[in-house]
Amino acid sequence: MPAKGKTGGKALGRGLEAIFGENLNNALEQIQNGQSEIPSTKETVQLKDVRPNPYQPRTVFDEAKLQELAESIKAHGVFTPILVKKSIRGYEIVTGERRVRASKMAGLTEIPAIIVDFTDDQMMEIAMLENIQREDLSVIEEAQGYSKMVERLGYTQEQLAKRVGKSREHVTNTMRLLKLPKEVQQMVIDGELSMGHVRALLSLEKDDILKVAKKAAKEGMSVRAVEALVKELHTPKQPKQKKDVSSVYSYPQKLMSDKLSTKVTITNKNISIHFENDDDLNRILELLNVLED
Repeated sequence: MPAKGKTGGKALGRGLEAIFGENLNNALEQIQNGQSEIPSTKETVQLKDVRPNPYQPRTVFDEAKLQELAESIKAHGVFTPILVKKSIRGYEIVTGERRVRASKMAGLTEIPAIIVDFTDDQMMEIAMLENIQREDLSVIEEAQGYSKMVERLGYTQEQLAKRVGKSREHVTNTMRLLKLPKEVQQMVIDGELSMGHVRALLSLEKDDILKVAKKAAKEGMSVRAVEALVKELHTPKQPKQKKDVSSVYSYPQKLMSDKLSTKVTITNKNISIHFENDDDLNRILELLNVLED
């Protein structure tokens, strides 16, 4: 028979910050210890009836760490109940997805849970805040979570920054990463590139972003190397300067100019001799000894 018990007594009618306070971990711990005023029910639920939090920002779970947790659960069981809310089909996880995954890996069929009647908005904010406070989300998962909170909860970026305990600049720069192509975002989630790598790419055209991202991942480029490559792509290429032919023939030009007392130019296998008028031309021809007697 499932173990049951009720704790708390006040309804969830207040604002999220008023309910959870500034320290979400403390608030969740109080719920799990039965010390919270938020109404909840403690039960043992079937794992087959538990579904992931639809607002969970994390998309990648470390398999090695899950296996370690599974081994611990095999030996000692699940110490901390998960938080869930009832749904049309079973339960949705509020917090504790790693424990659920590890329990399944350990071969368990049931898990201790505390059922709380959170709204969807509250589920989203709890999932986001808990994961951010753990600080092991990828920067793209963090950006996606911020975006959902802005869209769903109507936060401004300034309000969101205060809620998650980050600077407004951090929130803004993080959300800008969602402008990157999906393929590049996935490279960040998979750990192939860091925030430093991809932040430098935002000023490039889409094709260049993909090209540089793939090159950086393949060659294991440092952030500085990527920044240098981006800077190089932004620098307009200087047209190749044609070789100054006159400088090559500067010496013979000077000799002829001195000899003829006029400007002489040698370019492209041609010699140009400047003259002022017919008299000047006859003077030059005479110097060249080409006039007829």
